[in-house]
Amino acid sequence: MAGSVNKVILIGHLGADPEMRATTGGVPIARLRIATTETWNDRASGQKQEKTEWHTVIAFDKLASICERYLSKGRLVYIEGTLQTRTWDDKESGQKRYATEIKARDMKMLGGRPDGASASGASTPAVPDAAAGGDADDDVPF
Repeated sequence: MAGSVNKVILIGHLGADPEMRATTGGVPIARLRIATTETWNDRASGQKQEKTEWHTVIAFDKLASICERYLSKGRLVYIEGTLQTRTWDDKESGQKRYATEIKARDMKMLGGRPDGASASGASTPAVPDAAAGGDADDDVPF
């Protein structure tokens, strides 16, 4: 098979409000912490088991601004993007460090509003198209 695929799809809850930063050129960047939870029944004991995985999602430009405006802690979201790994040298230990993050290309709010209220009968507010997330190649460590 020729070619390759780098695609990530997550559905999970925000663990905190988006953290906002900007590149040196002024492009907005949102850092999201998304929790996904897997549940299963243990075969040996029959007990229900649960494991939560935390993911770091980075959104740029227009998508970052939309995340800042509409997302908050506890919100259920759909994220589609790609994996990217950053490397840097730790100033204290001198060791090379790595961080694997999801670079968001699309975001959709799922479920009702987090406070349970309804906005004119709609389950989510009207949101501009988040798929046009832009692409900033500046490496900005958080």
